[in-house]
Amino acid sequence: MRLAVLAVLWFGLAGAAFAQATGKAPAGIYTCVDAQGKRHTADRPIRECLAREQQVLNKDGSIKFVLPPSLTAEERIDREARERRLAEQRIAIADAGRRDRNLLARYPDEAAHQRAREAALDNVRLAIKASELRLRELALERKPLLNEAEFYEGRQLPPKLRQSLETNEAAADAQRTASANQEAELGRVNRLFDAELGRLRRLWAGVAPGSLGPLTVPQSPQGALAAQPAPTSTR
Repeated sequence: MRLAVLAVLWFGLAGAAFAQATGKAPAGIYTCVDAQGKRHTADRPIRECLAREQQVLNKDGSIKFVLPPSLTAEERIDREARERRLAEQRIAIADAGRRDRNLLARYPDEAAHQRAREAALDNVRLAIKASELRLRELALERKPLLNEAEFYEGRQLPPKLRQSLETNEAAADAQRTASANQEAELGRVNRLFDAELGRLRRLWAGVAPGSLGPLTVPQSPQGALAAQPAPTSTR
């Protein structure tokens, strides 16, 4: 009896898989009892029993397999949503694994990561110094303009002088904005490398790539990890 039940279940799964793969109903005698208690028999899936279990019989009347109930529109939407979520999770895990392997290839040890950090920070520091230099130059350019403007105290400035002052101030404002952005970028770079280093230390210790989920980088200095000191030179 146990073998017979297992055989019925196996044929049921095989028949359902065949129907899903081919889009065709397997040959056999379909029989079911609808919601009103009426029995139906046909050579194809029975519309009145789409929401109910249908038995598919061999010619001798034995059960070939059992066709499970069809999903309702709402159930299909739910199943598709679950399948999409699972697919997205698989893709996210694969992406995380690929990124982790790339990190390990790029940074085989902490010294390599620290060198990359310093190189990235140097680029930002150079931009900050350039902005500071330009601000000093603009301040020097503005000084004679202000001296000239003193002669017109209480009077309207000549258009050329007024335009020169406005142009100088606009350029200085732009440089101050650039400096603020560069300082923010300095913090962002450090937070990124801090987050990478914390992840790399776990990967170097043997944690499987992709098992740590996505890399999370704090968005503010308050949430950032403390910057790591540069490794001591062995030379």
